[in-house]
Amino acid sequence: MAEELILLDEWLSMFGMRARIALAEKGIKYEYKEEDLENKSQMLLKMNPIHKKIPVLIHKGKPISESIIIVEYIDEVWKDKVPFLPSDPYQKAQARFWADFVNKKVGDVGGRIWAGKRDEIELAKKELIEGLKELENVLGDQPYFGGDTFGFVDIALIPFYSWFYTYEKLCNFKVEEECEKLIVWAKNCKQKESVSKSIADEKEVYDFVVNYRKRFELD
Repeated sequence: MAEELILLDEWLSMFGMRARIALAEKGIKYEYKEEDLENKSQMLLKMNPIHKKIPVLIHKGKPISESIIIVEYIDEVWKDKVPFLPSDPYQKAQARFWADFVNKKVGDVGGRIWAGKRDEIELAKKELIEGLKELENVLGDQPYFGGDTFGFVDIALIPFYSWFYTYEKLCNFKVEEECEKLIVWAKNCKQKESVSKSIADEKEVYDFVVNYRKRFELD
């Protein structure tokens, strides 16, 4: 029920997008609350007192934080829908490994690009491309990271597609020239309504980053 499920989020957040995609994939109704991260709500501060970050999923009054944990929680609670994680323990462990890889090699490294000083960006660009190439190797010729089924690693990575344009503009490169198969995968994922309606517009992301960098004099 929507009244039992609340998502505290910020629309441009790639981590929030993960939660939105997971909920949409399962067809779950919920209440969406947009957070102003410069003026955080009392609800956010109460529900995530440790990190004070979005996204936070509140289910029957109980908070779940950290996007990958939220996705896995959704998968476990709503088991009657198509699963995100494979049932085989080894395959499940592999999916978790690569989702964590996305966090470190795309999320953390990408953050050093959009929120880093200009002289740090070139090194981060090199690391980002290396990480994306590694993911492309794992994907291979499959339509999704889970084979024929859209799943856990896809949900972990696809939100960053809306940030690729920003990385490209700041680093002066094209992801497609480096990782063509990964862009084919991303466009395939975007055909899913759960993805297309849950991820931010790339130009909105870029405008936000340009203003952020001006404000903090990063260029």
